[in-house]
Amino acid sequence: MPESGPSGDAAAHRPAPGPHAGPPASAGQPTGVGPTGDGAACPAAPGPQAAVPGIPGTGAPAYPAAADPHPAAPDARSVSASDTAPTGADTAAPVQGAPVQDRPAASGAGVRLDRRASDEGGGGGDDYTLQAPDPRVAPEPHAAVCVACRAGRVDDDGYCENCGHAQPRERDHMEQECGAVAAVSDRGLRHHRNEDAFALGTTTLPDGSPVSVAVVCDGVSSATRPDEASLAASRAANASLLDALPRGTHPQQAMHEAILAASEAVNALADEQGVEAREHAPQQNAPACTIVAAVVTAGLLVVGWVGDSRTYWIPVDRSAPAARLTEDDSWAAQMVAAGLMGEAEAYADHRAHAITGWLGADAYELEPHTAAFKPDRPGVVVVCTDGLWNYAESADEMAEAVPADAAERPLHAARVLVGHALDGGGHDNVTVALVPFPAVP
Repeated sequence: MPESGPSGDAAAHRPAPGPHAGPPASAGQPTGVGPTGDGAACPAAPGPQAAVPGIPGTGAPAYPAAADPHPAAPDARSVSASDTAPTGADTAAPVQGAPVQDRPAASGAGVRLDRRASDEGGGGGDDYTLQAPDPRVAPEPHAAVCVACRAGRVDDDGYCENCGHAQPRERDHMEQECGAVAAVSDRGLRHHRNEDAFALGTTTLPDGSPVSVAVVCDGVSSATRPDEASLAASRAANASLLDALPRGTHPQQAMHEAILAASEAVNALADEQGVEAREHAPQQNAPACTIVAAVVTAGLLVVGWVGDSRTYWIPVDRSAPAARLTEDDSWAAQMVAAGLMGEAEAYADHRAHAITGWLGADAYELEPHTAAFKPDRPGVVVVCTDGLWNYAESADEMAEAVPADAAERPLHAARVLVGHALDGGGHDNVTVALVPFPAVP
């Protein structure tokens, strides 16, 4: 698969020799957040999580088993990005008048009559009437109005009839709040469409405590239909989590299963493509995307990912350090993990953002990564694509960009972070979800 350029678009890349990147190196041993020892409860999780000294509850069971594995699921609210995107109003038809034979149209009827000169004197013969819209009549109030000139009417093709400006599509900019969770996605300044997607949800655990879910996906630009891949993956993972968590599934196991469900949804897109289409374009890659997700309960934070989308931990008390909780599946991360390059040198290379893990039928081998943490203080979890972290790569830089009141105003904070990326150049699609910790009832 082709490599990505400096713009940061996700592109697939065959892994270089050497070990796969281990637990998040950049997270280090931050004060206030550390991995739990619950990895043993989830055999599918890749490798145990090391205990962090000084973190309450580290190494102890983090989640009680449900009494009944199949009770009726409580009321869960799930919001997908595409379900709430604003759409334009229906385009109005031109104004048409009733046929008129022997008299001019009444004043204010909105129709003018074009007659031959001989008709004005009452002469007949083969006389006829020609009706046309009156340009002095304004468009109907319900017609879509151009966002550029604010005067012209938008036609069925999405262009202004007055200035010709193309109107924004429904996924160009999306915002959503679901309980205390919020997300914003924007096309950016350089791309012709938004290939990111997100899904949010809130529900309750078997003991009645609240849980928040956020899923963010980034379509691989070098693949076909990347926008469809990201949308399908985000919806599938969100639905899987909201189904498993109320039934008592451990959040880390539920996260692993959600990533597998997302992978199946993306693979299904490749199966939809006909045999004839694949024969005519064998060089096209199957639909693909990255995924990152977070599950937040009253005392546990679980993250899962495949690809180079990231999760950051930002404590409300900024005296404690922030931390990056995920490790990229990328060429740069592999070079650093293998000790072949320093982090600054690796990420400065033009191959830095070539990904080595993704969801899709062309993926070499799916390796979902999951990790569980027990923060000892309130904070906010930032779940984002590389369209944001390209402009705030380190945990400290991300903490500086996140507003101080992000836990109380997550939607406002998400807007600020998207604006930060756009102000920095907006070279890629930008998507960020914010989840306060602990989960809010």
